[in-house]
Amino acid sequence: SLCSCLLLHYYHLYFYALGTSLRLSFSLLCLLSLQIVKEGDTNKDGQLDFAEFTHYLRNNEKQLKLMFRSLDRNNDGEIDASEIQHALHTVGVDVSLEDAARILQSMDRDGTMTIDWNEWRDHFLFNPLRNMEDVARYWKRSVMLDIGEQLTVPDEFSEQEKSSGFVWRHLMAGAMAGSISRTGTAPLDRLKVFLQVHGTSPGKGNVLRGLQAMIKEGGLRSLWRGNAVNVLKIAPETAIKFTAYEKIKRVIHGSNDTGNLKVHERFIAGSLAGATAQTAIYPVEVLKTRLTLRRTGQYSGILDCAKQILQKEGVTAFYKGYLPNMLGIIPYAGIDLAVYETLKTAWLHRNRGLADPGVMVLVGCSAVSSTCGQLASYPLALIRTRMQAQVTVQGAPQLSMTSVFQNIVTQEGVAGLYRGLAPNMLKVIPAVSMSYVVYEYTRKSRSRHPKMKEC
Repeated sequence: SLCSCLLLHYYHLYFYALGTSLRLSFSLLCLLSLQIVKEGDTNKDGQLDFAEFTHYLRNNEKQLKLMFRSLDRNNDGEIDASEIQHALHTVGVDVSLEDAARILQSMDRDGTMTIDWNEWRDHFLFNPLRNMEDVARYWKRSVMLDIGEQLTVPDEFSEQEKSSGFVWRHLMAGAMAGSISRTGTAPLDRLKVFLQVHGTSPGKGNVLRGLQAMIKEGGLRSLWRGNAVNVLKIAPETAIKFTAYEKIKRVIHGSNDTGNLKVHERFIAGSLAGATAQTAIYPVEVLKTRLTLRRTGQYSGILDCAKQILQKEGVTAFYKGYLPNMLGIIPYAGIDLAVYETLKTAWLHRNRGLADPGVMVLVGCSAVSSTCGQLASYPLALIRTRMQAQVTVQGAPQLSMTSVFQNIVTQEGVAGLYRGLAPNMLKVIPAVSMSYVVYEYTRKSRSRHPKMKEC
């Protein structure tokens, strides 16, 4: 329609006027356009005519004018860094004056280090923001991405976000996104585990042969074996990890300090929170590996699998591979966080004046950092899986972590420590994409429907 074309045209002019080098994908522009079409469609006919479009812009401009006046505390017609800092503080987001100045630079087109009404309006006119809380979240965006192996520790949340229930809605949206993402990439995940354990067997040594062997044994449905328990463990793992992260944060900073953690403190808190969550749900990890590798008819379900393991191997079987799993958390969390912060900081330095890198940049940084973290911790993950699956391999001895490592290096070489890496890498892009799309849709749906907020 005419208005849709105008909308895309105005978006182009909008980003050009800001002088940003960020290139949003066409699909993202379409999503933004559809969101505005939905909000501006007053007669609910599914279309946005020119009158509705101009009405939407007028209403949005009025809202922006009210927000601008509330920020302009000295009524001089301009907003400076201290006023931005104060406005964010009132909604529970504490930033330094330096960070506030960086936010200001993202809107300051004339280099005066202040924002007048025209600069404020031009920056936010096509963003459906209704209050300072929306503006704060625009500047401080938290994205949770689940690529199947680890659920990243969320960014810092304000006390107001915690008390309002926003955090748990945020986490629930992340869990929902993780469920869809893991289900969509389950065949690649099962192929990875299959190659980690059976990769040295004749006729099963590469991706194609491994896939053919799985389908031949159990059909296409067998590609999703173990996915149910993999999805079920998302919610408790997320809740435990986040709760532990908050508790550890209070220990590091003290109960009266509400400031955000520094990078090295986030690494410590994230590693300890991940270790706590993994310790609590580790028996489920063992069940997931056994169910993923099961033969047709071996187990009737999750409970039957747990019962057989308990009867035949004892309680200790539920913690096989626990040590390499714990050791793997440290390089994963450290490298993931370090790479993410490095990429994000590098982008900010290269694009000075842009406080918010934007969704696509954050998604890219998260995907690259998670991939680097997995590459560093992959040998330990492989050893963990081998130890969890030792009983499933006929005639395999029950070896310790060091013995498994020595056997792999001796018989398969160093490359053996990365067996199954190909399908693991193949699932990163689709997993991140699905996780992000579902997360954004779920989060926005919950924010639009009050009844869903109460659930």
